[in-house]
Amino acid sequence: MTTTAALSKPVANATWINTSILVGSLIFMSALAISAFFAPQWRVLHLLQGSIYIVVILMTRRLSTWGFGAGALLATFWNWLLLFRSPVGTEGIKAIGTVLRGGPPDPSTLIQLFAACGHFLIIGACVAGFLRLRPTGGQWGEFIGGGVLAIGFLLVMAFTVGPPEAAVHIKQALGF
Repeated sequence: MTTTAALSKPVANATWINTSILVGSLIFMSALAISAFFAPQWRVLHLLQGSIYIVVILMTRRLSTWGFGAGALLATFWNWLLLFRSPVGTEGIKAIGTVLRGGPPDPSTLIQLFAACGHFLIIGACVAGFLRLRPTGGQWGEFIGGGVLAIGFLLVMAFTVGPPEAAVHIKQALGF
């Protein structure tokens, strides 16, 4: 006999959710690795930043509301900073136009746009995975809490182990 509680919670993520989180994370971590190869001063920060995505992959496979929140909100925060609060958003549009006209785009802008695409996969999959849980009030709090902790970890890392320009970029993007 099946109980109502057993019907209300999925046993596992849909395959597309796990795959999207994994592929999106690998895209983002690849962009971090490429960037770190060409800009060694970012290596420690990018290594630590990539570790967050490994944790997100592991936690979301266990249906953790904290993990879904960390993935969705950190990726949203990073994309918001990149696309709307930095020159990369405008440069990205120019880079796409340059490619369409057959010209060579700025490689650093393309790497960042590549990373943003990985984040879009993560955002969609984490939100879908979380909503499949049919979250209660407390789970919404965990979702938000996971995101706040992940964003906080990113900011602390940027200001402590990142190169000086990391803090400058974030302060400028946030209007400080």
